[in-house]
Amino acid sequence: MSEPATPLLDTVRTPDDLRKLQPDQLRQLADELRAETIAAVGVTGGHLGSGLGVVELTTAIHYVFDTPNDRLVWDVGHQCYPHKILTGRRDRIRTLRQGGGLSGFTKRAESEYDPFGAAHSSTSISAALGFAIANKMQDRPGKGIAVIGDGAMSAGMAYEAMNNACDAGNRLVVILNDNDMSIAPPVGGLSAYLARLVSSREFLGLRDLAKRLVRKLPRPLHNAARKTDEFARGMAMGGTLFEELGFYYVGPVDGHNLDQLIPVLENVRDAAEGPCLVHVVTQKGKGYGPAEAAADKYHGVQKFDIVTGAQAKAPPGPPSYTNVFAQALIAEAQRDPKVCAITAAMPSGTGLDKFEQAFPDRIFDVGIAEQHAVTFAAGLAAEGMRPFCAIYSTFLQRAYDQVVHDVAIQNLPVRFAIDRAGLVGADGSTHAGSFDVTYLATLPNMVVMAAADEAELVHMVHTCAVHDSGPIAVRYPRGNGTGVDMPTVPEALEIGKGRIVREGRQVAILSLGTRLEEALKAAETLEAKGLSTTVADLRFAKPLDEALIRKLLTTHEVAVTIEEGAIGGLGAHVLTLASDAGLIDNGLKLRTMRLPDLFQDQDKPEKQYADARLDADAIVDTVLTALRHNSVGAEARA
Repeated sequence: MSEPATPLLDTVRTPDDLRKLQPDQLRQLADELRAETIAAVGVTGGHLGSGLGVVELTTAIHYVFDTPNDRLVWDVGHQCYPHKILTGRRDRIRTLRQGGGLSGFTKRAESEYDPFGAAHSSTSISAALGFAIANKMQDRPGKGIAVIGDGAMSAGMAYEAMNNACDAGNRLVVILNDNDMSIAPPVGGLSAYLARLVSSREFLGLRDLAKRLVRKLPRPLHNAARKTDEFARGMAMGGTLFEELGFYYVGPVDGHNLDQLIPVLENVRDAAEGPCLVHVVTQKGKGYGPAEAAADKYHGVQKFDIVTGAQAKAPPGPPSYTNVFAQALIAEAQRDPKVCAITAAMPSGTGLDKFEQAFPDRIFDVGIAEQHAVTFAAGLAAEGMRPFCAIYSTFLQRAYDQVVHDVAIQNLPVRFAIDRAGLVGADGSTHAGSFDVTYLATLPNMVVMAAADEAELVHMVHTCAVHDSGPIAVRYPRGNGTGVDMPTVPEALEIGKGRIVREGRQVAILSLGTRLEEALKAAETLEAKGLSTTVADLRFAKPLDEALIRKLLTTHEVAVTIEEGAIGGLGAHVLTLASDAGLIDNGLKLRTMRLPDLFQDQDKPEKQYADARLDADAIVDTVLTALRHNSVGAEARA
C-alpha cells in the first residue's frame, strides 16, 4: 500500500514555495487552505466567512504576483486569515485574536507580507497607490495591489483614490471582491472568456492602437467612436464607471475558478496599460455549509464545532449594552414620531436591526460612509427630526470634521450613540474606542455622557431624545451589562450633573463610565485599610459638574479620576478646573487614571484593563502611592 501523499499546504511556508507548484496543483492547495482556515477559526473564533470567500483569490494573487515586492493591501483585513497561513504564520494561526498572538487584521509589525495595517474600511486603494507611486519614483519594479470589497467601495475615499490613480500607470491593480453579487450578473463561461480576452496583451495592444487611430479622426467621428466603445464595454461588462475614473476594467471573473483567475491576473500583471480594476465575484463563506447557509455568512463567530458549525454560546447573563440601547431607542421612537436612526453599514453591530424591525421607515443605513452619516443626521436635525447617529467610537473618528463643522458649529441636536467605547478585547487597537471623550469634549456646544451601567444607559438615551438645544453623545462599551435592576420609566438627567454613589471623608474616586464597578470595589478595599472613601459617578465629561467636583476636591485628602479613555479626557478637564480654581495651590492630592499612551494589542478585556492599570487594584495602589508620596514630601519640607 502506498503512503498517503503529503498535503501540499505542508510544503508551502511562503509564497515563494507556492510559486513552485504547478497550476494543476492549486485546486488541491486551495482546498487544504480552506480546511486549515476553518479549523483555526473553530479554535479561536473570529472573522470566518470573508476569509473563506477569498481562499482561491488569495492563492491566485500570491501565485501570480511577486509578493512581498509587489505590495498586497487587504481592505479592512477581515479576510486575511488565509493570507496569513500562506505567508509564514501557519504555525501561529491558532493564536489569532488572543493575547500575545496574531492580530485578526493585517499588521506591519507581524510580517513583511503585511505592508499596510488595516481594519478600517475603504483605505486599501489609497495605500496601494502610495506604494505604486513610491516604487515608480525610486525606479523599483514593485506594484501596489488593493483587494477591496463591494461594500467598502461605497465609501467616498475609494473614489478619491481612484480619481488620482492615473499617475501609477500599470503599477496599480485594484481587485474588486464582489461577494454580494451587487454589481454584476451571475458569472458564466462567456463572461469569463471575455474577461480573459480583454485583459490580454494582444487586446490591450489593439485597443491602444485603435485609440491612437481614433484620435486622428475629425472630432465628431472621434467622439462618436469613443462613445460607441464605452457604451459597448459598459453593456458587456459594467466597467464604464471605472473607465471614467481612468481604470481599465476587467471582469466579472469567477473568484473561485482558478482556471479563470490565474490567466486574468497574469494578463493584468503583464499589461502595459494604466491602472487596472479586476472585478472578481466570490461567495462569502464558500466551501463551508454552515457559513454558506447563515444570513451573515459567519462574518464574525465565536469558537465553534467544525463538524456541525454550532458556535459556543456565552453563559447566560445580563443583556448587552448594544441590546439595551436598541430597546431604549425603540421605546423613545414609540413615544416620539420624530425619533429616527442612522447607521453606517452596521445595523446588527449597533442594535439598529431591532429598531428596523419596529420602525422600518425610520432607519437609514447609508453604507460605509460615516462622514455622510453625520452630515445627513445634521440635515435631519436642522429640519426638526430627532436623529440618533449610532456609530462605533473608532469609526466616528472618520467623521470628525463633520462632527465639528456640520454639527457642533451649527449647534444642531444630533444624538450620537457611541458603541464600543473603551477597550474591545479580541479586535485590538484598531477597534478600541479610546479617543471619543478627548475629541468630543473639546468641542463647544457638545454634551458628552458615559453610562456607568445598563440602567444609566436607558436614562441617557432618554436624555438624548429630549435634548433639543445642541449635539449630545452617550458612550457605552462592548459586552454585557452588570445586571442592575432596569428602570421601568426612563429619567431625563439634568445636563452636567453627576451623582454620589458612596459617601466617605478621606478619599474621593471620580468615575466616568463603566469603571464605576471597579471604583466601588476599590472603595471597599480602602475602607478595610481605614480610608473612608467617596465614589462619584460624574455621568458627564462635558459639561462637568463643577460644583460637585469642587466639593470633592476641597473636602477629601486624595482625589482620583478614572475613565476608559485616552489622555486629554475627563482627567485633563478636571485638572484644568482645579488649576483655574486655584485648588492645586492648596496642596490638593489629585491623580488621574486613564488609558496608557500606547495602542494596546488584543486580549481579554479584563486583562487589557488590568494591563492599563484601570482596575480596582490599580485604584487602590494609586491612592496609597499618593498618600505616601505626599507624606514623604511633607516630612522632607518639615
